[in-house]
Amino acid sequence: MDSAILCGGDNLSIIKPIAQLLGYILDILFKGLNAIGIGNIAIAIIIFTLLVKMLMLPLQIKQQKMTKLQSVMNPEIKAIQQKYKGKNSDTVAMQKMQAETKAVYEKYGVSQWGSCVQLLIQMPILFALYRVFQQIPLYISQIKVLFLNILGLNGADGITSVSGYADTLNEIYGRTVDWSNTSTAVTTLNSFTSDQWIKLKEAFPAFSDMITQNLDKINHMNNFLGVNMSQNPGFGLNIAILIPILAGVTQFISVKVSQAGMEQPDSDNPAAASMKMMTYFMPLMSAFLAISLPSGLGVYWIATAVIQTIQTIFINRYYDKIGTDKIVEKNVEKRNKKRAKKGLPAETIVKGASVSTKNVNNNKNSVSSSADRAKKLQERKEANDKKIQELKEAAAASGKSAKPGSLADKVGMVSRYNEVNDKRK
Repeated sequence: MDSAILCGGDNLSIIKPIAQLLGYILDILFKGLNAIGIGNIAIAIIIFTLLVKMLMLPLQIKQQKMTKLQSVMNPEIKAIQQKYKGKNSDTVAMQKMQAETKAVYEKYGVSQWGSCVQLLIQMPILFALYRVFQQIPLYISQIKVLFLNILGLNGADGITSVSGYADTLNEIYGRTVDWSNTSTAVTTLNSFTSDQWIKLKEAFPAFSDMITQNLDKINHMNNFLGVNMSQNPGFGLNIAILIPILAGVTQFISVKVSQAGMEQPDSDNPAAASMKMMTYFMPLMSAFLAISLPSGLGVYWIATAVIQTIQTIFINRYYDKIGTDKIVEKNVEKRNKKRAKKGLPAETIVKGASVSTKNVNNNKNSVSSSADRAKKLQERKEANDKKIQELKEAAAASGKSAKPGSLADKVGMVSRYNEVNDKRK
């Protein structure tokens, strides 16, 4: 798979500076590890991933808080949606639905677009990370210099000094590549298999020893538990196949943990199918991609899933301990401060939401409103008939002793009138 596809392509200008910043941090980290004798790419990736996840922790906390509140809000939101079901063409009804929905979000101190904003912030970072891990030699200077030594692009003689080197390299690689481009040349060499390195040394015998020396250093930095981080695991029965397997398993566990406590949608709800796809399809996709991409990227996915799972568990435990009411209280306080700066009354949020959500809850309990109204009318009619019957009996018992003009007297008159008519018939 082309890195441009996975990483969003070079045309996304926002990705490049973020990747450069992350690559700079990774380079400093690797130099520090190398200084203490553990200059290993996989270890650098794991520590770097931990660092990035810690920096992104505030976003994850907000996401988990939103998930917790969403499970509480969903019944009210669903009630509103049910209330206005089938009224999509009614502009006034849709405006009312939007207003009531907004009131629910305000009640819990949550922005309707909060999750979208968090996603928009995270996506460029994720794409930039993919780029860095796919092109590690371009960002870690101590590895890049070894490839430049082989190519002869840092002042010393190398394979690029040989006439027709580009054609020879293209033949070995099996594709036409712009070897005059330093970045392309380095990333292409980094993807060479063991067989291609052997062919390279055979094609350039004058530089065979130099290639071997630099390649040994590269492989030493790339080796982690017998797996070369620059090589694709493939489908072979070797230890490298554990990386895509672990990538899929850890991703699955991470998704399941993140869904813990979430309200599960009904089976006939379209959201149920989406959740099921995310639970099973995404881990399978991660495993498949990890097979055909450098092992270093698979290690990053594993580290990300493990770290995120641990963070999610602790965040959920914290929110379970403080309770939803406390979360709502803090959210409303925060939103009230913002409203105060705008000169808006703080109670408007809670009061307005209370009224709206009260109606929502009433609607929630009377989804079949027409049937309920008919039932109430029937009960009211039966109660009235019973009362009239009691009054009739009281009037009949009292006879003429009933006070003139009283309800009993009037009922008695009606009763006597009906009796006379019945006799005439």
